[in-house]
Amino acid sequence: MADDQSTKSSIMEPKPTHPLHQIAETPTHKLLLKQWLKEEELILNRISFKETQIDSVRKELTQLYIFFFLFHSISLILLFNASSRASLCHRSWIPSVCSLLCSLGMIWAVRYKSDVECHLERLLEREKEDGNLLAKCVEELKKKGIEFDLLKEVDALRRAKSLRVEAKIVKKWSARDFVTMFFFTVSCLVLGLTRVILCS
Repeated sequence: MADDQSTKSSIMEPKPTHPLHQIAETPTHKLLLKQWLKEEELILNRISFKETQIDSVRKELTQLYIFFFLFHSISLILLFNASSRASLCHRSWIPSVCSLLCSLGMIWAVRYKSDVECHLERLLEREKEDGNLLAKCVEELKKKGIEFDLLKEVDALRRAKSLRVEAKIVKKWSARDFVTMFFFTVSCLVLGLTRVILCS
């Protein structure tokens, strides 16, 4: 009989409500969860937009590389075909200056686009960090329910965002510098070849 009563009392005890039910019943927690979920969606949209921008910049960089080599290949072929005339040697500075100006313009464009790519990658990294911080907060809110301390946790999220310091690694040389040096070296070689082709 005593066992029967203890079983009935354990069955009759109200189960603790699920944290999501608690959130649904509390307007402030419910509003915060909705706001954070909307912000998470916005962050995901910004991340996909940044990734699209980075892909676009990389395609433009590839096109610049192709144009650089096509320009120099075609100009060397045209100069080689025109080199049969002996009078061209004293005017070899004209194609040399044109080649140098085009090379410098393309090198500047490559450098600019690679800087844009680097900047976009940093922004993408920041968006991903924001998304991770927000996902942790949403997870905590879903786990704790009404035990989630709004003031403390929201303040912790704001502090984490504001205290985030970008680690700036001091590099003497970067990949972009090597690309610039490579293109500059190729441009100098083309200048030398132009002189050799026209004056030999």
